[in-house]
Amino acid sequence: MSTNDVVSAAAPGDGRPLLQVKNLRKIFPIRKGLLRRNVGQVRAVDGVSFNVQEGEALSLVGESGCGKTTTARCVLRAIKPTSGEILFRTDEDTIIDVSSLSKRELRPLRSQMQMIFQDPVSSLNPRMTLFDIIGEPLLVNGMRERQQRIERVEELLGLVGLPPEYLQRFPHAFSGGQRQRIGIARALALNPRLVVADEPVSALDVSVQAQILNLMLELQEQFGLTYLFVAHDLSVVKHFSHRVAVMYVGQIVEMAPSENLFNAPQHPYTEALLSAVPKPDPRLRSQRVILQGDVADPANPPSGCYFHPRCRYAVDVCRSETPTLEETESGHFVSCHRASELVLEGVSGSAEDESRSTHSASA
Repeated sequence: MSTNDVVSAAAPGDGRPLLQVKNLRKIFPIRKGLLRRNVGQVRAVDGVSFNVQEGEALSLVGESGCGKTTTARCVLRAIKPTSGEILFRTDEDTIIDVSSLSKRELRPLRSQMQMIFQDPVSSLNPRMTLFDIIGEPLLVNGMRERQQRIERVEELLGLVGLPPEYLQRFPHAFSGGQRQRIGIARALALNPRLVVADEPVSALDVSVQAQILNLMLELQEQFGLTYLFVAHDLSVVKHFSHRVAVMYVGQIVEMAPSENLFNAPQHPYTEALLSAVPKPDPRLRSQRVILQGDVADPANPPSGCYFHPRCRYAVDVCRSETPTLEETESGHFVSCHRASELVLEGVSGSAEDESRSTHSASA
């Protein structure tokens, strides 16, 4: 997909934090044997903190197993975090810690926090029509009048570019891109304030990815939506997001405004991600950063910096001391002992700069 086909994200709204995640942890026990005894634990999310401003799109990126999807599911309380705070500002302008709420207390918040799933096929019930799929959240939340639901579903279909004639069709009659439009319509049914998108275009053909992203950006501008966007394609992330948070083994290692992170990364892992795919223009090709070894085991992470066994810039302090996420410049946070002294290769769209281009990362 050409990055020129994707509309860049608009500036955030009033800039107030809608979501504040503080020191979030999710630990899964490792059980073995007939008695299912606990023999260890996996630190899927290990001390993650970030804010999402109202009207902003924040992306979480990283390799498979880095904890980005687990973080997103904790935010929505699809799974219960082990510790930490998830502070959400409701439409009544009150701050609620989502992590500590019971299922009964969570229910009123569900209309304000919705999710767009990665696979548009398995996320839609094949036995339900579009009216039933999109109208179900309306019915569950008190809209009992059928005609009222029909009118609202037709309105939602129009918003995502589908005609009202499709109301009584089943999911199998649609293409992948159309199914994802249905998923987006369902997510918007209750007028949410926060939408968590878990790799919403990764299962789609390249030809329709830009269409879906442009639709999401248009809806964000129209309704003031706030996105927490989980992705692996950095070329998409660059144009979709206001800020990007890079995760590695359950931790955020770098977080910055999109342009800053792509033009001047300050963590070696980010530099490697930005060099991960071939460049279509030979003039833009630069030497690929090949990471040695495997991703650290979250059940038995290395001492010091988790990334040091694969880092070509590692020194003794990296192996013995754990770095903290510190602000190196306005809005740019890095967890690296050598961030201030390293000059790393970033990307831009200029063909005149051989070290810069648009890339994607394997997640």
